[in-house]
Amino acid sequence: MSGVRGSQLLIPTLKDDPTDAEAISHKLLVRGGFIRQVGSGLYTYLPLGWRVMRRIDTIIREEMDTIGQEMLMPVLNPAELWQRTGRWDIEQLYKLTDSSGKHYALAMTHEECVTFHASREIRSYKELPQIWYHIQTKERDEPRPKSGILRTREFIMKDSYSLDRDEEGLEASYQRHIEVYKRIYDRCGLEYWMVESDVGMMGGLGAHEFMAPSSAGEDEVALCSSCDYAANVELARSRPRTPQFPERLDAPKQIETPGATTIEALAGQLGIDQAATAKAMVLSRDGEVVLLLVRGDDRMHELKATKALGGAYRPATPEEIVATFGAEPGSIGPVGVGARVIADETLREGQYVSGANRTGFHLLGVEAGRDYSPEFADLREVRDGEGCPDCDGTLRVERVIEIGNIFKLGTKYSAPLNATYLDESGQSQPIVMGSYGIGLARIMAAAIEQGHDDNGMIWPASIAPFQAHMVVIGDAGSEQFAIAEELEGQLTAGGTSVLFDDRDVSPGVKFADAELIGAPVRLTIGKRTVSEGTVDLQARRGREQISTSVRDAPERAQAILQEGA
Repeated sequence: MSGVRGSQLLIPTLKDDPTDAEAISHKLLVRGGFIRQVGSGLYTYLPLGWRVMRRIDTIIREEMDTIGQEMLMPVLNPAELWQRTGRWDIEQLYKLTDSSGKHYALAMTHEECVTFHASREIRSYKELPQIWYHIQTKERDEPRPKSGILRTREFIMKDSYSLDRDEEGLEASYQRHIEVYKRIYDRCGLEYWMVESDVGMMGGLGAHEFMAPSSAGEDEVALCSSCDYAANVELARSRPRTPQFPERLDAPKQIETPGATTIEALAGQLGIDQAATAKAMVLSRDGEVVLLLVRGDDRMHELKATKALGGAYRPATPEEIVATFGAEPGSIGPVGVGARVIADETLREGQYVSGANRTGFHLLGVEAGRDYSPEFADLREVRDGEGCPDCDGTLRVERVIEIGNIFKLGTKYSAPLNATYLDESGQSQPIVMGSYGIGLARIMAAAIEQGHDDNGMIWPASIAPFQAHMVVIGDAGSEQFAIAEELEGQLTAGGTSVLFDDRDVSPGVKFADAELIGAPVRLTIGKRTVSEGTVDLQARRGREQISTSVRDAPERAQAILQEGA
């Protein structure tokens, strides 16, 4: 067994960041020669990048094999499967027609396909439970690819599916996946949290996400300082501060508020707490104008609003607002209107200032239940520093990268695709399913976001393209080259992957590339190795450098790898 020679490996490193890159992982992967872009949201993994992906792949397979069976399903799926589950009209789904006129989907996930197989292969309760998984390419018509490999149109995922008799069995399969996922992310060297999440287009009974903290993330999670409460902000709840209410009124009182068309202007003009006002958002859902209300100091969360409304919406036009409420935006409120009103849960108690539905006027002392009868829903976005809903702790909001998700699908897919089994009494029952995904590229990007410095990447030893980067200063045939080859053999014999940098470039280029590529340990073999019998070792994380004897170098390198594992 030997290492890989740098002179025979494609290592197209760059000095400068790509001009279109924002995320650190995107910049370093391109500069380090790990990836190259083919088109918008489409990337080729060059040898260094593919080595990382294969190491992640190996960890996932080793852990998944402890609970499931691997298979491989096609990317190209018959349209009928997606039509029967109601997902054919998903905007991000790639659709195509073959030469005979048949319609197909390029799968972004494989619920339909795996359920198709379950409907034909599972007959009896005696064949359950089952866990099937595969690692496959996925396609998604992502409208705004960004951040390098974090948001792409083609990606590689591990997705697994549990097949159970009932919800009790599903819960057991769900917990087994949670434990496996934790082991996978631990082995990949990531910091992560498991948080409650929305089921989204997957549907089902419940879901969680695994999130890696990173400023490059597009999601946010709320975490408690005292208990284990953790949720995506799409679903998160909190205990907001109590507003400072004006004096209570027995009935709403109309007052003139010229020019007060914003919450800030209104609160300033009246000298009241912004939290004691009700902010109005007028939306249109399938042609129906709906009024949503949140506290004046809050922001409405778009996904929560979508759930409350039952689907996609758009802002109402000024003409629709005037026609429905008889007033211009900035003076809209819930009292005396014929439109549907949905109020945030925080507006259940207390009296608030709201629009009077008369341009330039507001109402004091508006009370839900007494003055208007809304539907109530969780509409607000939680904020950093608010109280935890489950304890006396405080929430902090962190930006994160989603690196995995798990869903309790229930019978959402088995019912329309007729995936059933016969129970003990011979009665047909729908298979109860779960779905579990991991994005390999997201693990790769998250590892870089969490492990880098100004000089380049700092890989965990478990997923590094090479665990040791050997910089040889000397030509082939030199004494130091021979020493390096002997060390290479000792390291590889002990299971350490080695990049033997024998390229015909300057030592400065070799050192800079070693820092950029980010192997956990670097060994430098040069003239001093011959004259003094020493090898310089540098731990990439922390950049601590030591000098050791040639004889002790393999053992010391292994120690550095163990410390950084």
